[in-house]
Parts: sequence; C-alpha cells; structure tokens
Amino acid sequence: MSGTVPTDPESGSRTSAVGAVPEEPDDLATRLVRALVCAAVDPALGGVLLFDLEPRLIDPVARLFAGILTGAGHPADHPLVLGATSRDEDLWTRPRLRQGPDGMAFRIEPGPLIRADGRPGAPPLAVVPDLTRLSVAGMRAAVQLVGADLVVVEHTGLSHAARPRTRWLAACRSSDAGRLSPHLLDRFAVRLSAAGLRLPPDGRLLGALPPAWLTAATQGVPVATVTDDALERVQELLGRDTSAPGIRRELALARLARTLAALDGERTATARHCDAAARLIGLTVAEPAQPAETAVGPATALPSPPRRGPLQGDAHRDRGGRAGGDPQPRREPGERLLETEPAEGIGTSPGGAPETLAGPFPEDEADVLRDFAPLRSPWQHTAGPAAARGVVIGTRRARDLRDLAYVRTVREAAVHQRLRRTERFTISPVDLHSHVRASAPERLLVLVLDHTCRGGDWDWQDALTPFLQWAYTGRAATQVVEVGVAEPADELRAESFAARSVLDPRVLAALYRPAGRATPLAHGIEQAAQVLRRAFRQQGNALAEAWLVVVTDGRGNVPLRVSHTGRVSGPVAAEGVEDAFKAAARISAMDRTRLHVTVVDAAREPYGDLPFALADRLGGSVVEGRAARGRGPNGEGGTVER
Repeated sequence: MSGTVPTDPESGSRTSAVGAVPEEPDDLATRLVRALVCAAVDPALGGVLLFDLEPRLIDPVARLFAGILTGAGHPADHPLVLGATSRDEDLWTRPRLRQGPDGMAFRIEPGPLIRADGRPGAPPLAVVPDLTRLSVAGMRAAVQLVGADLVVVEHTGLSHAARPRTRWLAACRSSDAGRLSPHLLDRFAVRLSAAGLRLPPDGRLLGALPPAWLTAATQGVPVATVTDDALERVQELLGRDTSAPGIRRELALARLARTLAALDGERTATARHCDAAARLIGLTVAEPAQPAETAVGPATALPSPPRRGPLQGDAHRDRGGRAGGDPQPRREPGERLLETEPAEGIGTSPGGAPETLAGPFPEDEADVLRDFAPLRSPWQHTAGPAAARGVVIGTRRARDLRDLAYVRTVREAAVHQRLRRTERFTISPVDLHSHVRASAPERLLVLVLDHTCRGGDWDWQDALTPFLQWAYTGRAATQVVEVGVAEPADELRAESFAARSVLDPRVLAALYRPAGRATPLAHGIEQAAQVLRRAFRQQGNALAEAWLVVVTDGRGNVPLRVSHTGRVSGPVAAEGVEDAFKAAARISAMDRTRLHVTVVDAAREPYGDLPFALADRLGGSVVEGRAARGRGPNGEGGTVER
C-alpha cells in the first residue's frame, strides 16, 4: 500500500502513518530532551519530575533518559522501578549467597540504589511512575539521595559511603502535587509540565541537539561560574517571596542556568542563561531590556512554552511563574486560573477528570489536603504477623512460607515447566512469592451522620472538628455511615463508604449533603456495629483505638425490618427508635478498653432525651452539638451527662 504522510494541523509537523507519532520534535519534546541532558551532566540536577505525563510515555521517556546516560552505541541498564511496594531492606541492602572456604554463607552488599556509587560507568536510573503512590521508604530514599553530595549507609554487615550517582525520573499529576511533601518536591530540581507530550523516534530527538551536548552527557563539562547579575535574575524570575521556605528553587534554577552555560561552552552563567533555564522548565519570562547585538547561543534559542490553560495576566504570576514586577501579585476575585478537561466520571474527586495546572510548581496552586507527616511511617503498636495484615499492594519473592501469593507462585512455576522437564507440575522454591501488604491502620474513626437532624441552621463541623483532628494526627482509617440523605440510592437504607483517612474528599463532601425525609437510624447503627466488629476481628490486637461518633437527634422513623426488606407495611410508630436502641446495645458489649463512643446531641425538641437514651444504650457520653463545642478524644470541652 502506498500513502501520504499526514501533517499535524496544529504544529505543522509531519507524522508517521502508524500511531500518529510525530517525525519532527515539537517544542515540548525538545525541551524535555534538553532537560534530560542537563540532569545527566550535573548530579545536582539528578532529579527530573514530569507533571501530567501520560502513563504510556513513561517507558519511552525512561529509555530516552537511559540512552542519554549511557551514550550512543552502549547498551543501557534496566532502570530501577520504585513504587508502593518498595521497602527499606530492598533499596539499601541486598543479601548474597557466596561460596566461602567454610561453605556457603550470606553476605550483605549495597542495594540497588547505591550499588553503582563510586564505580565507573554510566549512572544508574531510578524510575517512579507515580510519585504520589511511592512508599514512605522510597520517598525517604529520594529525599536522602537526590542532589546529595555524600551518602553513608550503616547496616549489619555493611558500611558504605559514596557520592550518589543515581538519576531519578518521576511522574506525577499536577493536581496531586499538593499532596506530596515539600521536602520531596524540592529534591527534583528539573521540573517540567509534560501534558500533551508527543515523542518522535529517539534518533530525531537526539539529532535535534548540538553534538557537543551528547558528548557532555557522558563525559561531563567544566563547571561554569554564576555571576551576581545571574542570581539577581533568578530572584526576579521566581519572585522575591519571603514566605516560601528554603531557597531550593533558586538553587535549582541557578544550577540549571550554570549547566546550560557550560553546555554552550561558556565559563560564566549570566542573566541570559537564567532566562533560558526558566523557559526550559516552563516559566513565563519577561524579556529584560538588552542591546540588540547580544549574542544568542543554542541554550537561548528556545521559545517560551505554550501555556496549558487560559491563565490571565502574564505579568501577575505567582511564585511558580512570576515574571518580576509586583513582588506579591494578587488575583482578582473570580479570575479563572486554569481550564479543566471534560469530566469522565473517573475517581472519587468531584468533576471526574483531574485538572491540569500550568507551571513547574503546581503545588502552589493545588487545592488538596496534605498529610502532616508524609515522610514518616505510622507508628506500629504491635510487631509480627499481626502488623503485616493490610491491603495487598503487590507481591515479592517469598522469604518464608507465610502469606503466600498462590496465583503469582503458580504463574512463575508455569513459565519454567518446559525447562524442568518433569512429568508433574513442579513448584520450586524460587517460584514462591508472598504478598506485600500496606501497614494496617491502628486507629479507626466511625462517623454516623444523621442528616435529618442538621437542618439548615446548624454547622456540625464545629462539633466534629476534635474527632476529625484526632483521626488526622493519628492517621486513622475512616468509615462514614450516612442516614437521611436527600436523593439516596434507597431512602430506607443507610449508606456508607470507607476512606483511608479524613483527607479523602468524600469525607468533607459528606458533611454538607442536603437532608432527606426518611431516617433509617437503626440500619446506620447496625452498619457501624458491623464495621467495628469486622475491624476488631480482622486486625485483632493491631487495632489500638477506635472512636464511634453518632450525630443524631435520636428520631428514627424507619424500622430495621423495613431497611432489610425494603417494604413498608403498617404504621411505624416508635419501632424505628426501639430498633436503634437494640442495635446500639450490641455495640456496648464490645471491647471498651479500645472503643470510645460519643453521641453529638442535635438539641432538637421535642424528644430531646432521645440522644441521651441512645448514648446510654451505646455505653458512651453525650456532647453538646448546637450549644457548645463538644468534647473531643482528649477529654476537653463540655460534656453533658444526664
């Protein structure tokens, strides 16, 4: 078959007939490969973070980066992929079985992150497909290694000290950048928005670079000096914001300008190279007045990158993209900063599709809640097998016979059956794989929200704040049971959902749902009892503390049998209230050394004694909801006893 090569109507670049892959690199692809070369040249720029990169492009970009590190004609090593299953013992050390004079013996060697430190050859590459899903061990390793001058590892049988040479390539959605630790984000000096990236073949990408750049990526270049004018220009580009902690952004931009100057063969980095560095990472640059005869080198030939949304006001950007001028610009009320993509109905956040934020510092604009200590693992109350009970997040080669992953084990064994040439299906010890589980939360908050008691004159968030703060600081898992919601799936039944923490957007949304008519309070308390019973049974002693908080006026008008059958027969009367009391009595029989129960009184008349009667059946206390701020888990506030 013969055919013509189509042309992209937007960029005018020629594309191949298969997969619409552009043959000529566009501006974003050119800036990406230049940024990767800079990261390969200078170890201080060893962390590259790409925002909004399509998942299918992670592998091609990693191969491109590995090819730049090794050079043309040399095979690249397989990168180290880090994710949610990465653990400290897998990153820093590696046990090896060696033949010694006295027989076989184990020896501890440097792990994959540090095994190539101080050795000749190309630097290794670590790839993080999703930085927000990286384990705490992986995040701590990135903070300790990326851009560091020296790393010292002291472990049983291992003492290692060397300069880190590993380059890091990570991807993250710009809307999720606010969830990450600022210490982790600052370690990635080269940051680039990769939304809409189209990669041509590697040969055309590398061919667009000056030949000296590819040589410098493997052999290095002399370090250029940075002038005072260049440092002043860096501050102008990033804005003189004294409220921002640290100076890592200024250092990253200055180092990038220094590397660009060295790649151009110049010994001094000037303000011109700072502007080129700003364009490279996606900052909007207001060109300073300069003589017309000023020379322009290869590093400054990059045009300003197109913006990814209708940002208003070129000269009034925040710290992530300010172009000098007003040191603390203010946005006008109602000003639109970004254009979200069409909603696709995926995910738990309102709006479906994630929004895309422009600029290399989207965490300044991301409207998300951040964990108070994202680099610290939750403290474990128990040790041993009970502490390993949690959600399965992956598999690994088994070190013992506990918690085996049978499907992965059989699959590994099936691959080698022909080589083993046995009559029966054989499983070798090397085939055994075990589950990798997330640490089970040791604290649990169960919220039962009766929306019909709130009305429109009471914001119950004030009464719930102490309990939400306890769950936030304790990293408690959260279960929300909702009763009396307007337009529910079934108004005769309670609705519930489980969240990993109170930072889940669904928890905040549940506090402000409109009220409906039916109040299946008995079914809501029954669901809360089932959640608590399941948590105590599955987690055992790993569950150190749990809180049950019920916000209600005690008036349930849906009996339990109606919630179970979905059919209403005859008058209800007080049957719904009595069923709620019976369901509450089952909770009072649970372990009260670890379970605390509180009823938040809605203070509605008549029948104002119902919350107190419900608390008596639950074996808990009552806190005032409307009149005063209730008592939290630390015992402060006013408690009403009756």
